[in-house]
Amino acid sequence: MIVDDHPLMIRAVEQLLSKSPRLHVVAKANSGEEALAAARMADIDAIVLDLNMRGMSGLETLVALRAEGCRAKIIILTVSDSPCDIANLINAGADAYLLKDSEPEDLLEQILLTADGNNFLSEDIQNSLDEENNKTNPLEKLTDRETCVLNEVAKGQSNKEVARELAISEETVKVHIRNVLRKLDVRSRVAATVMFLENRA
Repeated sequence: MIVDDHPLMIRAVEQLLSKSPRLHVVAKANSGEEALAAARMADIDAIVLDLNMRGMSGLETLVALRAEGCRAKIIILTVSDSPCDIANLINAGADAYLLKDSEPEDLLEQILLTADGNNFLSEDIQNSLDEENNKTNPLEKLTDRETCVLNEVAKGQSNKEVARELAISEETVKVHIRNVLRKLDVRSRVAATVMFLENRA
């Protein structure tokens, strides 16, 4: 099945797949909703899925397909080489992540490899995925005391209030805040607070 919200792209992918006698397009879908409906009706071994679609995104479609027990090989075909997109899709159950600007012969070979049961990522994409998955939480750079100070700052406390709450001097609070900003590579208390709230979970 080919899933893309651009009819021209569907036609192009279909033409590419027709070059292999082993591949037969049994379904086409212009949206995630159509893809889910088609997957329930047809016997599909592989799905070529666009990432950026109107309505349900490729990621939402992928998650929904896997939630419904779809066992087809799911091949993401997109223009995005964002490490975050790659990590999200592979971690959600995609079997391959291919870029639309690749050479057609390479794309066909990679689709065939995936259909045969091989998960496929180019070396560049694998490196991006490894880098994204190995990212450390920036808050881990902070000492326990710095984390306590940042926690109070995130509550909207002034330096004086933080000092009183933690039973330390106001000057010590300022030192801790300077260290926090340096370690998190941000310039303001507000930016540090946003990072703290986003990453503490």
